[in-house]
Amino acid sequence: MELDPRGQRFAAAVTSAVLVVVLATGWGWLALAQTIVFAVTALDPRRGPYAYAYRSLILPRLGPPAEREPAAPVRFAQTVGFSFLAVSTLGYLTGLTTLGVVFAPFGLLAAFLNAAFGLCLGCEAYLLLKRMRTA
Repeated sequence: MELDPRGQRFAAAVTSAVLVVVLATGWGWLALAQTIVFAVTALDPRRGPYAYAYRSLILPRLGPPAEREPAAPVRFAQTVGFSFLAVSTLGYLTGLTTLGVVFAPFGLLAAFLNAAFGLCLGCEAYLLLKRMRTA
């Protein structure tokens, strides 16, 4: 399975906006919603709500992608995002707000770098781990 990288950048932009709101408001339930999005997209990046929004609202205006990227690194990145946001959500919803405030920015940084510059930290980590295993 291969993905349109523009869709991943769109999802990262939406994720960035969501996480800015989480950090500004401390809304644990919004952090939980983002954690669920990460869980779904870790299984299949094409099935997340942001992917559906991209395909229905943005893609028809852009046309087909010039290139595609493999899904495995994206799934890994979404799993990493899920891990950080799960800890953040746990912090916000249990009253350990500092935990939420410490872990949410990790997800925000990674999402922002992908949205703004096309740099997927989780994807790069996946490729590094893959090279280390084969070396």
